[in-house]
Amino acid sequence: MSNDPWIVVGALVVTTFLIKGAGSLVMGDRELPAWFPRFVEYLTPALLAVLVVTQLVGSAGAHGMTFDARLAGFAGALVAWRLKAPVPLVVLVAAVVTAVVRAVG
Repeated sequence: MSNDPWIVVGALVVTTFLIKGAGSLVMGDRELPAWFPRFVEYLTPALLAVLVVTQLVGSAGAHGMTFDARLAGFAGALVAWRLKAPVPLVVLVAAVVTAVVRAVG
């Protein structure tokens, strides 16, 4: 197995530390504007949603969006989550639905 993924992970860790450190250096002792915490609070779930959607139906080269077993697994997990299933069960449902759709298709 190649070490390339670990190089990327390491670069992301270093970049995250540098960005956090730069924010403290730039802001100093000044307080953030009143709107900023609410902005960050709404930005986090929006970014997570974008990451999930791009992984589910993201571009597959020149073919555009791809609808496959991952989307069915996500739908199964969403149903289990809405039925208030425990998180391990939600993950299990997603894995089983994805496997079944891949086996059938």
